[in-house]
Amino acid sequence: MKQLITAVAAILVSTASFAQFQVSASSGYAMSSAGMLTGTTTTTTTTENNYGSYGEGSNFQLRGTYFFNEKFGAEIGVGYLHGADQTINETSIPGVAEVNAVARARAFGASASMVYNFTNNFYGRIGALIKVGGKTEAVVYNKAFLSEPQYNALGLTSGSYSETNYVEDYHGQFPLGFVAALGYSYDLNEHFALFVEAEYYGISLKRKDSEIAEFNTDIYAADETVAYASVNSLDNLPAGFYEKTTYVDELPHNNTDPSKKLSQKVPYSSFGLNFGVTYKFSGSSKK
Repeated sequence: MKQLITAVAAILVSTASFAQFQVSASSGYAMSSAGMLTGTTTTTTTTENNYGSYGEGSNFQLRGTYFFNEKFGAEIGVGYLHGADQTINETSIPGVAEVNAVARARAFGASASMVYNFTNNFYGRIGALIKVGGKTEAVVYNKAFLSEPQYNALGLTSGSYSETNYVEDYHGQFPLGFVAALGYSYDLNEHFALFVEAEYYGISLKRKDSEIAEFNTDIYAADETVAYASVNSLDNLPAGFYEKTTYVDELPHNNTDPSKKLSQKVPYSSFGLNFGVTYKFSGSSKK
């Protein structure tokens, strides 16, 4: 028993004598690694699939790391993703319709990881990733030419059209993902170091609900002047649009609530490169 107590005490003293605490801040850019279908591009002759991930875009991270010894440490991090536009629907059919619909992530996340120093400069980390807030924002522009009965009913002529602009915010259920990184750190002095790292995120979100945040439809005459302004708005949505939509895993065949739709998973996985700076607190450098 005395030997066990002595051994445990020696380990604790050794760990405490080495203990390091440091904080790091970084920024970087991530590219899609999921390659899942996000939408289509349609012309008069073809329809083409678009693939990507909502995890693509610029990110900002703040992490705190506590090293138990020369090799192992534990890390907690928070970050923000400013996602790049992903094409949902791009349609160009002259005289019929023009649609430009994109979606992008605006998300806050957190991670908990283990860190391992391979050498004094090279390190790796692996852990769990969650999304703690934010949304996937869809921004839609839809230009549709009016049919003859439609423009006649409004006292307009051929070539008249409607322009609809709206923003819909999508929210997801609580996700759990995976994060891993390999990096290189260069000490500037006792306290500061610069680092660069390659990072992988593996995560998908299941949609929970969505809400239309902005909506407006104007009717234009053939000479491109506004004939009727704001014929549709949030207070007067056209048929087929609902201010709030709920996503579920099962719908009965006799469902009568059109504001409920089947849920789907959307990809947030990415592979990126980060650059940052680390600050090591006093007494945390190796002795």
